[in-house]
Amino acid sequence: MAQQSTKRPLRIITGADSFGCNLKDVLVSQLRALNIQVEDLGTDKYYSVGEEIGRRVSKAADDPAVETRGLLACGTGVGVAIFANKFPGVYAATCLNTDEARNARSINNCNVLAVSGMNTTPEVASDVLKTFLETPFKSPCPASGSNPWPDEIDQFLENSIHEMNKIGTPKPVESSNDCHLCSLVMFREFNAVDIMPGGSISIVRESPTSAFVRFTAGSVEPAHHHTFGHDLVVLKGSKRVWNLSKGEKYDLGIGDYLFTPAGDVHRVKYFEDTEFFIKWEGQWDLFLDEDHAAANAAIDKEKEN
Repeated sequence: MAQQSTKRPLRIITGADSFGCNLKDVLVSQLRALNIQVEDLGTDKYYSVGEEIGRRVSKAADDPAVETRGLLACGTGVGVAIFANKFPGVYAATCLNTDEARNARSINNCNVLAVSGMNTTPEVASDVLKTFLETPFKSPCPASGSNPWPDEIDQFLENSIHEMNKIGTPKPVESSNDCHLCSLVMFREFNAVDIMPGGSISIVRESPTSAFVRFTAGSVEPAHHHTFGHDLVVLKGSKRVWNLSKGEKYDLGIGDYLFTPAGDVHRVKYFEDTEFFIKWEGQWDLFLDEDHAAANAAIDKEKEN
């Protein structure tokens, strides 16, 4: 039996397109003669079979009981490798000779071998497969001058596996409150709103206009009004809105929505660092109905009551 790179039993998933199926069948017979477990997916479009084997090898990468590799064949060996490589933890390489197979295993820990049905004879492909099976990761290879890797390169190769495995995996979200709007706001530039200390704004589009707005904790928007009505959704933090025209107040937190009609005078207090998305029709305007001192006095008076 061929020497394997780990003590786990080896399973190989195979597949090909119509240009590589005959060569693949020869290599499947070789694997079975070595008593290696084979799962042959047969013949399909090169991108479909490449995707399926990539998916299965990726899914099985952390199986502690069995080492799963892939064997693919198409006309050039390139197309199937491209689509197998779209999955995390899959390192597919097109190898036309044994030197390429030995380098791919030693340097890249290649776990999916792709061969060319049009350019590789069965005899050469058989030797390539044998090399793929028997070459351990980080072993001497043509790229190392057939000598052991120097310590610093050996360590680099060892560390690369952990880093490569993270490529293509979803990044963890920072909190359960993440949403599509929150993702859009993350890397935007904000400009200070001079008339409203503690506030900053990033315009998304104009006419109709939409924007992301931020206020620091403790900020106050003095009573003011606009010539337009506006909708807002709170993305982060909390605030209180007094609609002085209607004699109503609203406590808003993450996910809360509020519409304020055109001309309604309203005052706002921010209890935390707060972000919200706002949209309105027409050009931006703002008319103050009180100054900051009056706004703070009115809020303090309400607390006393």
